[in-house]
Amino acid sequence: MNKISAKLLLFFCLSLLLGGCGGYYFPGVYEGPEVSIYMPTWSNRTDKLGIDSTMYNALSEWFLKSDKIKLTKEKEGADMILAGEIISIHLPSIGWSSAARTTDVKVELVLRYVLKDLKSGKILWEAPNQIWTEDYNTVAQKAGSEDEAVKHILADVSEKIYLGTISRIRKLSTAGAAQ
Repeated sequence: MNKISAKLLLFFCLSLLLGGCGGYYFPGVYEGPEVSIYMPTWSNRTDKLGIDSTMYNALSEWFLKSDKIKLTKEKEGADMILAGEIISIHLPSIGWSSAARTTDVKVELVLRYVLKDLKSGKILWEAPNQIWTEDYNTVAQKAGSEDEAVKHILADVSEKIYLGTISRIRKLSTAGAAQ
């Protein structure tokens, strides 16, 4: 009876393990039809040099995760356009020392971006005025901590844009297949 119970338990565990993996959904992976996205370098309306190329690189890293989505610098032949603008960057102080020196700063980055289907002209996603923030301590961190805070914001924004783009491409593919 012990051997039968052990075999039955093993069979039950294996069937749960193998059966549970078949329907798992990976939201960060796109496996639909190939899509080409024209992504120009974002406009930079701030005085922070290079933030536009840092944003482009951060987005590119995310889109490289999918074999089915190709980023291009050429509008011709692209299915969609993902364009954006870095509107402003603010560094409001939020903490002060007893010597009236800034100790905590919040980096505020204001962005806007749009994802548009070039074939239909339909706007799939638009974020007209999105504010992203990151705190950093000026006492405990080095002088480059502002740049690190900006990079952290851009990494978070890039992930959100990548996942949002995939979601909209899936919806578009599903709607196209239903027609």
